Amino acid sequence: MEKRRDEVSTGVSRRGLLKGMAGGAAMAAVGAASGGPLAGSARGAELKGRIRQSVSRWCFGKVPMEEFCKACAEMGIGGIDLIGPGDWPVMKKYGLVGTCTPGGTGINKGLNDRANHEAALPRIRKAIEQTADAGFPNVIVMAGNRKGISDEEGQKNCVDALKQIVGFAEEKGVTLVMELLNSKVDHAGYQGDRTKWIVDVAKRVGSPRFKALYDIYHMQIMEGDIIRTIRDNIEYIGHFHTGGNPGRHELDETQELYYPAIMRAIADTGYKGWVAHEFVPSRKPVLDSLRQAVGICDV
Repeated sequence: MEKRRDEVSTGVSRRGLLKGMAGGAAMAAVGAASGGPLAGSARGAELKGRIRQSVSRWCFGKVPMEEFCKACAEMGIGGIDLIGPGDWPVMKKYGLVGTCTPGGTGINKGLNDRANHEAALPRIRKAIEQTADAGFPNVIVMAGNRKGISDEEGQKNCVDALKQIVGFAEEKGVTLVMELLNSKVDHAGYQGDRTKWIVDVAKRVGSPRFKALYDIYHMQIMEGDIIRTIRDNIEYIGHFHTGGNPGRHELDETQELYYPAIMRAIADTGYKGWVAHEFVPSRKPVLDSLRQAVGICDV
């Protein structure tokens, strides 16, 4: 069985995303073969700070944790996504925040299925408590796969589960965020694959402590119209993930999304949350790709 991204504490990859990583052509396209600084790279002291940037650990799981945290702090990244309590002391050593912590609900077995609630809700409650104790802001939860569940039934089941736990999140000052994933390329059958679906769940839950995790890569595949969708729904978005498309690689000119415009649009809404880089680097050294992304998104 392949390791899944929700096994975040081990720093491993999400199912399917590491397949097809190609280095040579993309490396040549941005002149990175020499290993020198990439266009758009940035150092922490130079950042404008309109976008609060973090990064998903699983994308850089081969970099030792201490080295990774030190590098993140040096390039101006403020936190790390999707990492469990075992690594929090190392993060805190470098002044980093756990910007979105694991909630214990897998991608496939989420809150859209009532059969998962008994097991999932205690795990979410524990994650909220641990996250609050650490002073971190968000816990991720998943919608889950359809498996014959209608959109309306899936929404109702999510709302019923979330209403049982969101009061505790309010009490602890932690926001639950449900991730939007594409069901076209990477996660066949995933029900939370459209912005409206999860935004409607958020409206029905009716709490500022439940919002959507808007993954730009995934929603480019499913919907496009990224900037308009963000502007229209920013009230219900609590976290962002980045990633180039096609391939979920670097955020530069090798792919179709123009991240400077997207980041300016996010900043202009007054959004104060985190934007986490969740791309799979196709070049080495991989931290140069991350440094480049920080520069591109520092608008």
